[in-house]
Amino acid sequence: MGEGLDYASSGVDIDLEGDAVSSLIGALGRSVRPSGTVGAPVDLPGGFGGLVEFGDNYLALATDGVGSKLSIATQLKQWSGVGIDCMAMNVNDLLCVGAEPIAFVDYIAVPKPDPETHAAIGASLAEACKRARVTLAGGETASLPGIVSELDLSGTALGWLSKGSEITGANLKEGDVLIGLPSSGVHSNGYSLVRKVMEVSGHSWDDPWPLSIDEERIERFQDGPISFGEVFLNPTRIYVDPVIDLIREGPCSSDNIHAICHITGGGLSNLLRLHDSLGWHIHSPLPILSEFEWIEKAGEIGRREMFRTFNMGCGMIIAVDATVASEVSTWLQNKLEGTAVIGEVVSNGHKVTHHESEVIFEHY
Repeated sequence: MGEGLDYASSGVDIDLEGDAVSSLIGALGRSVRPSGTVGAPVDLPGGFGGLVEFGDNYLALATDGVGSKLSIATQLKQWSGVGIDCMAMNVNDLLCVGAEPIAFVDYIAVPKPDPETHAAIGASLAEACKRARVTLAGGETASLPGIVSELDLSGTALGWLSKGSEITGANLKEGDVLIGLPSSGVHSNGYSLVRKVMEVSGHSWDDPWPLSIDEERIERFQDGPISFGEVFLNPTRIYVDPVIDLIREGPCSSDNIHAICHITGGGLSNLLRLHDSLGWHIHSPLPILSEFEWIEKAGEIGRREMFRTFNMGCGMIIAVDATVASEVSTWLQNKLEGTAVIGEVVSNGHKVTHHESEVIFEHY
């Protein structure tokens, strides 16, 4: 096939996106609401969710969409997982600041309304609300012929937390232990690259999946062998249970939970958002799922690029005080099989290192 693929060659440049977001933020003015009043912004490291003042509490907001994974759903006319994806991409970000998600609103843009498709997405959103333990508080559907050519789905999640309970990474210190929570698959990032790899591989979404896979992990929508489409449309894991239960009633004080990181676009480099000087070392990564093994081989993609684009089997990382790490890890394992200690916080400079020496990140 020649030179291997990367995310930029598929049309998505992570660095350029970062520059664009920085430009957008730089052009925004501060809130018109005075500091300390209801609705005033709260400065928060990490950027996983935004906080605003609300009396003795904070409200937390996150907004995101499903992305180009929807192109696969459109081709296969399979919508059962996309509402779950949309919910997960939002509520998982709220968890990273210690907020409990409580409500969600969705936005659907289509070239032309289709009652059957909308019913399927509605059912998917209903299931997502159960998994995230939230209320669907409303939504909007827009028909935009000439602007959109395929269905697009996004949403916004609302959460809350009491003042003083926010998790920001400010309490991180050298020696903190990193606990990895397994992903359910590719989740909802990197799909421009997934689709490019599928294109060059010559495979169809209906082809049988060629590698060994845990069938219980895949949410099936057709009979016969597990297909490429089922693997890559497998919905994103929602981590409200167990993370909120850990914060509220886990085996340790919430003060011992020093940071939570949602591994989305940017992969492990997301860890760099949590502290401006400490580093992170992954010495015992979770097993790499077969989806990523296939993508890497079929696209001739470098290992560092894989870890920068995809979650590689680890969808969330929780940093806890070393004194409670064993107890917390065991508690989480009982809630979510496959959870394990994967690394530690280090003082080797502001970078992410890995037991595979070529996997190193010094900027997000």
